[in-house]
Formats: sequence, C-alpha cells, structure tokens
Amino acid sequence: MNHITVQGSLEGKENIGIDCSKLIMGTGDFFKLELEHAFTILDEFVAMGGNLVDTAHGYIEAEEIIGKWLKLRNNRDKIKILSKGAHPDDGEPGNRVTPQAITKDLTESLERFNTNYIDLYALHRDDESVEVGPIIEVLNEQIKAGRILAIGASNWNHQRIQAANDYATKNGLIGFTFSSTNLSLAKCNEPKWDGCVSVDVDALEWHKKSKIPLLSWSSQAGGFFSGNFTEENPSDEEMVRVYYNPENWERYRRAEELAEKKQVTPIQIALAYVLNQPFQTAAIIGPATLEEFKSSLQGAEIKLKNQEVEWLDLSV
Repeated sequence: MNHITVQGSLEGKENIGIDCSKLIMGTGDFFKLELEHAFTILDEFVAMGGNLVDTAHGYIEAEEIIGKWLKLRNNRDKIKILSKGAHPDDGEPGNRVTPQAITKDLTESLERFNTNYIDLYALHRDDESVEVGPIIEVLNEQIKAGRILAIGASNWNHQRIQAANDYATKNGLIGFTFSSTNLSLAKCNEPKWDGCVSVDVDALEWHKKSKIPLLSWSSQAGGFFSGNFTEENPSDEEMVRVYYNPENWERYRRAEELAEKKQVTPIQIALAYVLNQPFQTAAIIGPATLEEFKSSLQGAEIKLKNQEVEWLDLSV
C-alpha cells in the first residue's frame, strides 16, 4: 500500500515525518458492529499494509473499540491514529471551537485509546467567529506536552487554515500540517452534513501551492460510482440531495469509459481520481466487507495521468 508523509513535531521540539497509508480506515460506523467484527476489519486493514485509523471524540464506541484493539494486539507503535474534537454537536451546546472544549475532548479521547498521544489531531468543525490565535496556542500546548504529534483541520476552508498558519508562523508556533475535507470525483450539490466542507478549484490550487496533504472523507462519494444508483432511480433521498446532477452523471459516464479501458471498476477509478492529485492525498474508506476493502486496495494502486484526472473532472 502506498504511503504519504504528514509533518509533525515531537513534544514541540523536533520536526518528524509521520508515515501514513494512503488508505485510511474510517470507523464512524463501528458502533453498529460486534466487537470481534470490528477487530477483524482492523486486523485485515493492517495485514494489507494500512496503518492509519480515522475516528473522532464524537464516535464514542469507535474510540473505545480502537483502544481495546490496540491493547489486545499490543501494536500502538505500528498504528497511527487520526482523531478529531470540538464538534458542535458533541457535548455541551453552542460554540465548541474553544481551548476548553478542545482540551476536554482530547483528554477523553486519550483515555478511550489507552494511550498518551494521538498522531494526527484535527478540529472536527470550524466556527469562523472564533479567532485562530487562541486555537493554535492551545493546540501547541498539547504538542509541547507530547499529547499530539501533528495538528490539522477537518472541514475548515483553506482561507481559515492559511490564517491559522500565518498566525503560527508570526508567533513561532506550529501550524496545521494536514486538512481533512471532502474530495471526490462526484461534486456535492450541498454539504452532506451541517458544517462540512468540500474542496473547490481554489482549494485545490491552494493545496498544490502549500503542499499540505488532504485526507479526504467520503472519498468515494458514498458509493455513487458503485452501480447502485441511476438517474432514473431517486429512491435514496440523501444521494439525490447531495450528488444527483447532470455534471456528476457525466463524470460517472467517463469513469465507466476509463474503467473499461483499464479493466477495473468505476468506483475504483473514482478512488484513483482522489489519490492521483498533484499533491499528497489519502482517502478515508469504510468497507463493510473484505471484498469492498480489496476493491479499495486495488483502486489505490491505479495510476492516472494528469490529463486523465482532468478529463474525469470535466476540466478538459
């Protein structure tokens, strides 16, 4: 499995490269699974070369399952954890992009993982009424304490990330070194969930220039390219709301055409689109079966030329 490198700091003193698999195991649905089934999924992921697991303070059961699995397998040194905090619907109501909420969520997540550090820590949502300075400062306190190796933002637009990093540079602090927003071949009509951010053309250009890795959620557009959805079938209201539009159906047609040429599937082409951008990317996946995971693994190995990526995205 191919890997990317996210820049981190060891107790705020030393720059380190955090080696992360380009496929990231998403655990948002682990609350639906029996414990042993979740363990099997994690074991298979590692056996096939994966090392980065995505979760969040709001995914309570998932963090607890990961903690039990890490303890049972005694493999914390081989696994990278991406977790998130400060979600507005996770805890007390109101603004939670605050030093107090961040500290609380991080502390509770560490307890669930039975570990003393998290490799990649992101703020799950943004609140643009909050100044970036205090947020960067509290995250740097946690880095210096050794509780976080790298900080990032989930569902922050690139302007806010840049503002936070400008503050960090000006004040001799560590800024965000990764972003986790939605990047997929199918473009969203509207956010899938409140407060979510999908990258646009300007954001893609920013990633090219900044070289900040993008860890994409819903990288396969909720299965839009699986063959389970058609223009004539509007039965899935969420898919219709988020992904049904003429441009996406043309992207689907082109994915089918390219898949036939490469003897793969359209959903594998859709994943390859995410992983063949001109900057570092990784994709959060949530396979329900071993077959689905193997499909993602094969999709991650597909190489696309820049012209193919642009053609799929209707740019040429």
